[in-house]
Amino acid sequence: MQDDAPPPRDPPELDGEPSPDDSESAYELLQRGRALMRQRHNAQAAVVLERAARLEPGRGSILEALGRAAFNAGHHEQAREVFAALLDVDPSSHYGHYALAQSLRKVGRPSEAVTHLRLACALDPESGLYRGALARAVAAMPDPLEDR
Repeated sequence: MQDDAPPPRDPPELDGEPSPDDSESAYELLQRGRALMRQRHNAQAAVVLERAARLEPGRGSILEALGRAAFNAGHHEQAREVFAALLDVDPSSHYGHYALAQSLRKVGRPSEAVTHLRLACALDPESGLYRGALARAVAAMPDPLEDR
């Protein structure tokens, strides 16, 4: 064994860097990004999924995964932008409205969040997750009459 050999690196699928041949398809990048998210490597997943989004702009499945990775990595403004782009592609995405609302809440835009939660509930009235989030968001809204 040589002493001057470089230290081993994590495989590209774990460190979020491009693979050596850099010829992955958007689908392969999406799958790799999802695998990184399952391993809770959300920041690395976002890097991989951004590459997929550049290869296939406007692909809803990629935008949803990228938004989730960004949100879970704590990049709430990026998540807000990505979920807004998802809704440009698919305005009837109930999850898109819910996720955009959660991102809006994190960046300090609660009234816009309530609007998107109402839309999510209207698009999927059976969802307890969406109804609960809406109830919590409405309860957290400041009372406009208290300032008078």
